[in-house]
Amino acid sequence: MQARCRVMLTVLLLTACLGTLISGCHQLGFPSFEMPSFFDKEEAMRKNVREAIKGENGHSRLIGDYIKIVDSTEGYIKVQGVGLVDRLDGTGEDPPASPYRTMLLDEIRKYEVKDPQTYLRSPNTALVIITAYIPPILKKGETIDVEVMLPDGSEAKSLAGGWLMPCHLTEHALLGGQVRDGKDLAVASGPILVNALGEDDASSSSLRRGRIPAGGTYVGDDRNLIVAIRSDYRTVRMSSQIANRIGRRFHDYDEHGIQRKLAEAQSHAHLDLIVHERYRDNYSRYIQCIRHMTLSESQVEKHLRMQQLTEAIKFGPSAEKAALQLEAAGPEGIPILKEGLSSPMLESRFHAGVALAYLGNADGVPALKEAADKEPAFRIFALAALAALQDGKAAAALTDLMNHESTETRYGAFRALSTMAPNDPAVRGVEMEGNFSLHPVNSAGTPLIHVTRFKKAEIVVFGADQKFVTPMFVRAGTRIMVQASPQGNEIVLKRIVANEEPQTKTVSTSLIDVIQAASELGATYPDVVEMLVQAKRQHNLPGEIAVDELPRPGRQYKRPVDEYALGDSSSASETSESVQVGGEGLTPNLFSDEPEGEVQTSIPKAPSKSSSNNEHEDSSDLFIK
Repeated sequence: MQARCRVMLTVLLLTACLGTLISGCHQLGFPSFEMPSFFDKEEAMRKNVREAIKGENGHSRLIGDYIKIVDSTEGYIKVQGVGLVDRLDGTGEDPPASPYRTMLLDEIRKYEVKDPQTYLRSPNTALVIITAYIPPILKKGETIDVEVMLPDGSEAKSLAGGWLMPCHLTEHALLGGQVRDGKDLAVASGPILVNALGEDDASSSSLRRGRIPAGGTYVGDDRNLIVAIRSDYRTVRMSSQIANRIGRRFHDYDEHGIQRKLAEAQSHAHLDLIVHERYRDNYSRYIQCIRHMTLSESQVEKHLRMQQLTEAIKFGPSAEKAALQLEAAGPEGIPILKEGLSSPMLESRFHAGVALAYLGNADGVPALKEAADKEPAFRIFALAALAALQDGKAAAALTDLMNHESTETRYGAFRALSTMAPNDPAVRGVEMEGNFSLHPVNSAGTPLIHVTRFKKAEIVVFGADQKFVTPMFVRAGTRIMVQASPQGNEIVLKRIVANEEPQTKTVSTSLIDVIQAASELGATYPDVVEMLVQAKRQHNLPGEIAVDELPRPGRQYKRPVDEYALGDSSSASETSESVQVGGEGLTPNLFSDEPEGEVQTSIPKAPSKSSSNNEHEDSSDLFIK
């Protein structure tokens, strides 16, 4: 007991001495100091947020430096299923016993097929694996592309001429021959366009795989984006600040006409983001625009920033970022963007025109048309911006571009105009009985036929008055023969099928007439594409045939020396470099064909409220990848 008292007395004396020493040092002019306290993470985070909102201590003023679009909502979702292909010409098989066959029989029974076992044994049917990729920003009822392939070990020889019977696609992959149940996200069916588009590439492997453009219908919930806030800024104040800032700039109206903000804070760690309708065909631009919004700024700060942007928009190397900030600012950025249209630099005019288009202003249409016409690196983005405008000037520009000498420009302009105004007389098509659309285009360019394997089944005939060159004999599938008359002034189409009366149609040599007649006789989209490819190889077409000729992102733009040197030869070598325009993840979804970036094998889930209680979780930990 006495020892313990001695220890306590010693501690008290040392504490008193230390206090006297600190007090004495302070009186003598030495700096005082405090004992380090426990580091308060929550207080540090609140301090970060206060400084970020005010732009203090080196904190960025832009929203993009504090957020990340969650990969699981921006990526594609892979769905699969087992299906049955019918209408084959003896190239199918009776599939062996397997989990796939069991699943297929269960699927067939849903449609009340009599004696499904006998149906499967037919050489005109085959079991196939169906795969589709559900893109971001998809609404229930919209279509997706479908891939079809024979499973490993299948003895079926070809899917040519086949028709996929309706089947359901689920969110789980088919792995190791094991079929796992999952939520139905799509229903697929339709005629199969095999990978072999003609005799030259008709290898066994290319006949065993194919696709159905827009052959799937999405039946899941609407897909929107989730925005995660950086882990060191996750507070309710920051989440609300970002959501309100985005909501003031982007909103729409519900069914009752009440204004609805397109961003909503769900927790301190994340918010839901709906894509504005104007950006629906280029949602990556929407994300770029949001990233270039300011968290907050005073009127004086905004005035000074706008003055800087007035100069930046006129100079090519700084024009892109300036245009995005002005677009993010909303209508008040329009006058400055219009000044960018007067720049002698195409790069500046292009970026100003793009931003104006997404602000709903058509003054930049001439600059966008010029960019699509003259510069391949700008083309895809210029066409996407024109498609975002519901304006007669944009429609006229796209109509003119369909006369361009470049195939990708002609079809890119068609895709843009048919998306913006599908009933415009310049692009309006006719729905054919074979599950495709036919679009005659009065084009002044060289004769061209364009067919697609992605997003939609359509045939675009640039030069509506094109005629087949005779003599000619081709097939539209295995059931329809297409032959020129002896005089060469007519085309005779004959459908011959076992147990059916032969059917015959005689039409002119016009491409449009022949395609329509073939469809009326039962030719599907793959049948007509095959007919056109054969005709091209036999020199029966007056022009070219192109497949999926689309403009691409990520091309190099070489800045002209005379525009950037500013009279200084030394700076010319520094400023005339090539720069990449766009890249992976920035392809406007108007023109995308295959999935980019991460692919999910299961439907992503939003974080629960309990999972986001930890202020310092990584954004990657919040969401199922």
